[in-house]
Amino acid sequence: MFVKHMFPGGTHPHEGVNGKAVNSGNAIRELPAPARVVIPLSQHIGAPCKPIVQKGDLVLAGQKIGEAGGFVSAPVHSSVSGKVVGIEPVELANGSTVSAVVIENDFQNNWVELHPAEHPETLTAQELQTIVREAGIVGMGGATFPTQVKITPPKGKTIEKLVINGAECEPYLTADHRLMLEKPAEIIDGIHLMMLALDVKEAHVGVENNKMDAVEALRAAAKNVEGITIHDLPVRYPQGGEKQLVYALTRRKVPTGGLPLDVGCVVSNVGTVYAIQQAIREGRPLVQRVTTVGGLVNNPGNFLVSVGTPIDTLLEACGGMQSGARMLISGGPMMGMAITRTDIPVTKGTSGVLVLGEEAVDPVESACINCGRCLRACPMQLMPTLLDRCVRADRYDEAEKYGIMNCIECGACTFVCPAKRLLTQSCRQGKKVITTRKKAEAAKKAAAEAAKKAAEEQSKKEA
Repeated sequence: MFVKHMFPGGTHPHEGVNGKAVNSGNAIRELPAPARVVIPLSQHIGAPCKPIVQKGDLVLAGQKIGEAGGFVSAPVHSSVSGKVVGIEPVELANGSTVSAVVIENDFQNNWVELHPAEHPETLTAQELQTIVREAGIVGMGGATFPTQVKITPPKGKTIEKLVINGAECEPYLTADHRLMLEKPAEIIDGIHLMMLALDVKEAHVGVENNKMDAVEALRAAAKNVEGITIHDLPVRYPQGGEKQLVYALTRRKVPTGGLPLDVGCVVSNVGTVYAIQQAIREGRPLVQRVTTVGGLVNNPGNFLVSVGTPIDTLLEACGGMQSGARMLISGGPMMGMAITRTDIPVTKGTSGVLVLGEEAVDPVESACINCGRCLRACPMQLMPTLLDRCVRADRYDEAEKYGIMNCIECGACTFVCPAKRLLTQSCRQGKKVITTRKKAEAAKKAAAEAAKKAAEEQSKKEA
């Protein structure tokens, strides 16, 4: 008998002040756009955008200001109307520095003319894919992979099932929960439209059972829509990992080093399908997103935020930070990134801004006691403590042999470790070193082949 949700490993992270229990009851509030927005030209996995505006230009809200830099890319649009005052480098939450378009808000909120699709059901899959691409939609669960690429499967790959992530398994975050409660019909419509773009007849939505109100709202909205099933799943982190969710809802195992499309699935987040619905039905590009602000703030909440809004504007909207604040995180506490400044802009992938206390500060590590908790917690069935030892000893070939590249960096191993060892961080560092080495080796090989070819051509000419 098929039992849903039984992926291996996992854990149950706890929360501190102003977590899900508080914020899940806070309705989404639209945050007024600030006097100046800073819109990065790289908010996605893939090639950065090329600016198509310059200093002094007047722009409208929703106007494209950055053209996609390749197939794996996504255009960016202005979230306000106003004047371009510069194209400057800006630091993102992940520590990278990218070019950004800085726009002075005129507070007129004048929009570019929108072009909704009147009869989307009559459009071809390619036409729907083009709308999604031009709207700049990316994965809004945090990965920010260009959605148009996901819904354009390569030749030889047949997609049979659409898997929708409504798990929101990270502690504190409630943006997706509120979106499912407040926009269930739009989410179901977005799933329907995504099914048309993929030409699939079956969609499965996974929501953890600590959000049964959202489950019921989606089931009611999907009652008369064929092919969409809403599943309530047990609370277990990382239930929202795409490989874990695919297995939970379809019992298909994504192969080592593979992707969901290798088993006939495409995975998308509820926020992403809502953005797809808005792009197709309303003609709206992705210039706003729902973001949770929680932890040690005076008035936590869920906000509809304009892309390019500085994080300090969000914190001010929450009445500022409480005493005892020690760490600021963009994203969730398990997979988010610690940041040291508050002028970093909100991007398409900013699911949350958390203020945490002393408990979040990296503890002092002690020796591994070989308890095995990290092995039991790892959803990828790796051996985190062994990988940690390999990385610390610079034995990267050995780490790769033991599967380090399959680590999804969910943080479960670090969370359960009684010795407070930074196992996830070791794996992340090891993966980075291995990837860098492989790129260098590939470049060296390509250069050698090019030199050999040039020498052969020169030899032919001389002959």
